[in-house]
Amino acid sequence: MSRGKAALSYVVLVLVSVVTLYPILWVVGLALGDGLPRGGINPFPDEVSLEPLSGLLANPAFTTALANSVIISLSAAIIGVSLAASTGYALSRFRFFGADATLKGIILSQMFPGVVSSIPIYWLLHRCGLLDSRSGLILVYATSSVPFCAYALKGWFDTLPQDLLDAARLDGAGHWRIFWQIALPLAKPALAITFLFAFMGAWSEFILAQTFLSSPENITLPVLLRSYVGQFDADWRAFAAGSLIVSAPILALFYALQKHLVGGITSGAVK
Repeated sequence: MSRGKAALSYVVLVLVSVVTLYPILWVVGLALGDGLPRGGINPFPDEVSLEPLSGLLANPAFTTALANSVIISLSAAIIGVSLAASTGYALSRFRFFGADATLKGIILSQMFPGVVSSIPIYWLLHRCGLLDSRSGLILVYATSSVPFCAYALKGWFDTLPQDLLDAARLDGAGHWRIFWQIALPLAKPALAITFLFAFMGAWSEFILAQTFLSSPENITLPVLLRSYVGQFDADWRAFAAGSLIVSAPILALFYALQKHLVGGITSGAVK
């Protein structure tokens, strides 16, 4: 590549980065500023203030919603990935009647958004006594994450050498031992990716949480943040500060799982 083309590529990348990061900088400026911006294109505040962040963390309603989001998202991700791991392994390594139809059904279910099934899910939760409860929302999020996670893990388990599993079977290992002690440890990168996607889906979901939850002690962070923006007024500083707090766990998970994420993304190219 010539120097002219390289310079043009860098200019384009810088412009794209500026356009992408500029709205985020405005959110950070609102969350850390001492007031609303007075106009202009500068997103940074004149004086830095932690009052919006400290005010939210001192608010019992916000801390309750934060705890609900953590409990619901972690529980849903753990349950969803656990079910998806066994489902993906079964679809990958066993031949049984309906396996192909099950896989096609999983793919077909991803064509429809979750809001399409909100009415039957609402009825089921009401009949089971789980409406307006964290347990009900955990079940909804966990089951909704299973199709994608199972399909992703099925592709990963397909890459495992069959000779390795046959050798373990010759040594006397059963199906459960092979799955638990051989397949799952080798699938750590794929498990990290699917766990992250399942957690992100539950952490940032708003429509189903708004539909199924109504009690202040059960609502999640996205539902609470929506209440800061009304029809005639809005607390943009609290909304921006809450957005930063909501983004923090996702960034922490990306940082903690980055080694497994890179390994899971690039594994298909080398196996």
